[in-house]
Amino acid sequence: MSFWNEIGTKHFSLAPMEDVTDTAFRQLVAELSDAEVLRVLFTEFMSTDGFMHEIGKARVSHRIFVSDNERKILKDKGIKLVAQIWGTKPENFYKTAKEIGKIGHFDGIDINMGCPVKNVVKQGACSALIGTPELAKEIIAATKEGAEVPVSIKTRMGLKTVVTQAWAETLLGSEPAAITIHGRLQKDFSELPANWDEVAKFVQVRNSINPNIPIIGNGDISSYQHGIELAEKTGVDGLMIGRGIFANPWFFNKQITEKSQEEKIQTLIRHIKLFDKAWKNRQHFSILRRFFKIYINGFAGASQLRVALIGSQSSSEALDILSKFDNR
Repeated sequence: MSFWNEIGTKHFSLAPMEDVTDTAFRQLVAELSDAEVLRVLFTEFMSTDGFMHEIGKARVSHRIFVSDNERKILKDKGIKLVAQIWGTKPENFYKTAKEIGKIGHFDGIDINMGCPVKNVVKQGACSALIGTPELAKEIIAATKEGAEVPVSIKTRMGLKTVVTQAWAETLLGSEPAAITIHGRLQKDFSELPANWDEVAKFVQVRNSINPNIPIIGNGDISSYQHGIELAEKTGVDGLMIGRGIFANPWFFNKQITEKSQEEKIQTLIRHIKLFDKAWKNRQHFSILRRFFKIYINGFAGASQLRVALIGSQSSSEALDILSKFDNR
């Protein structure tokens, strides 16, 4: 039993996303969210092989950086923070889990067994582990041995074909603290609709093997209410939101109202300032450009403002453009 068993059913979490769920964006989402809805945040996914390499560690450790400001707001709201890691060598999972324990910022560790990116899969990592179940079990065991916090898994329902039954049995037999199942195959990426019938099947297998392991469903959840409906239909214990946050940064609110132009602009300003404070020029400004469309939409002049922002070369230039915007 772990915090995963204590946060209740029909809880929501924000998925780990590369160059998206850094400490600044996690803090902003936490600030905008109802704490009783958003219960878990995930870091970007970090390479265990890189983290255990003398030179590589400096290149990847930013993936699990947590600012003092983020730690404070998560503590105040009671939101859990989970570090997600990936790789192929069980010994590096063990060592990385040990190191994460020493850092002390995290409530859990999650093993990425779902990323579909081809160059990652070619290495035998992430969703490729669905095809090497014995290695997957070794990785889970090594991570659990090294960790001082609950170890969970995020995965898919197969590589090129659906193997929900067998794969669920394999993972459940390793007794992780929780499992997130994305209702797509590796070959699907995010192009085909998520198959929630297979998510429900995963839950059914769980019910017959170990009902105490929470199952979180992921894929095409369009709103808080849609997530609740899917939970009731499939029996999942929680819902994970990925791309949905790009359509609505206020996703984790029970009562969603249309935000005004001023609210959207001020939220982007807040994001830029959090980014600058957290990274102090250690991360390139270009990372922020993917976020502009999240906030700058749905009002007169939004498209022209986005074009101007995308052309900006620094936070100060973007902030200046926002301060001077006038759509009258």
